[in-house]
Amino acid sequence: MTIASSALSSSSSSRPPLAGVRVLDLTRLLPGPMGTLHLADLGADVIKIEDLGAGDYAAPPVRALLNRNKRAIRIDLKQPAGAATLLRLCRDADVLVEGFRPGVMQRLGVGYEVVAAMNPRIVYCSISGFGQTGPLRDMPGHDLNYCALAGVADQIGTREGPALSNLPVADLLGGCMTAVMGILAALFDAARTGRGRHVDIAMADGVLAHAVLPLAALNQHGRVAATGRATLTGELACYGFYRTADGRHVAVGALERKFWDALCRRLERDDLVPLHRTGDPGAEERLRQELAAIFASRPLAHWSALFADGEACVTPVLRLDETVAHPHFKARGMVVPAANAPSQFGQPVKMSGFEPSPPRAAPRPGEHTDEVLQEAGFDQHELAGLRASGAVG
Repeated sequence: MTIASSALSSSSSSRPPLAGVRVLDLTRLLPGPMGTLHLADLGADVIKIEDLGAGDYAAPPVRALLNRNKRAIRIDLKQPAGAATLLRLCRDADVLVEGFRPGVMQRLGVGYEVVAAMNPRIVYCSISGFGQTGPLRDMPGHDLNYCALAGVADQIGTREGPALSNLPVADLLGGCMTAVMGILAALFDAARTGRGRHVDIAMADGVLAHAVLPLAALNQHGRVAATGRATLTGELACYGFYRTADGRHVAVGALERKFWDALCRRLERDDLVPLHRTGDPGAEERLRQELAAIFASRPLAHWSALFADGEACVTPVLRLDETVAHPHFKARGMVVPAANAPSQFGQPVKMSGFEPSPPRAAPRPGEHTDEVLQEAGFDQHELAGLRASGAVG
């Protein structure tokens, strides 16, 4: 039976789609843990592996959100016994994800070549800022650095300049989601061929690969729009944020004529209808000022009620506390309680035959060390020796 036909025959099952997949997660902070969180939510057995020192030093509230549905062990990979323990775990693993600087895993004796020699079907994913090759491979950075060098930060902001975001796009789009895509593709191929792959994910590559609108402008005009002056970043009065009388904001997304016409009707301003996307910067600025004055005249609640049916693509700009209480996101299961833990975001992937279980709380560092190693065949004598030497914790 092929993979495709097998999937079709079990489509009515409640079995999680990644049930039986074991993932060894050596990553820290945001991109890797978020990626393995998605895999865990889809049914994979994710084992979070931390060192015996600082471990994953993400802030505790972030750690609680990113590590639900995982098990946790601690291994000191700098000790030969610790590296040997990881290799033993790799025998039965389907995926290993690491986020160290390029070359670190090789120096520890657990690089892809060594692991693949022991388990040829393993998918070994390396997440780094600039990738395993290239002149910048060893350069450190953070989200804004990757966005800056990828030409993406230049396209995020206002006319005053680039803007910082509390949704780190290079970490999450470039690192997390690109890694999940690569892992799942390699897993699918390994199921057919028995051979895994080394998946090389660079956060800078991942965010650059999605900058399709700026690249389209470059191809068409030989240049990109200045910061805050592209179609979606401030060129058009019909697409932007407007302040309300109570200091809140509405989001106006009337790019298409039908939405603009609906907006003008609701505002009882038929005189504005001909001003939609005129192509005249001066006219756009005058229209922007007119809309700003209109929306500043009433509080957010007024505009939310007036545009509640969505016909004009005008919505309130909600705070997160308002979003998690919104009936739509509640109906979609996007905010769920977790046992002995704060509320969590729900699994965004909805599919037939699969209903996510209530999430398990994030584990304590090393909470499952004995359990996982015993499953891998370590006996009590071996466990005692590893603990006594400080190779595991």
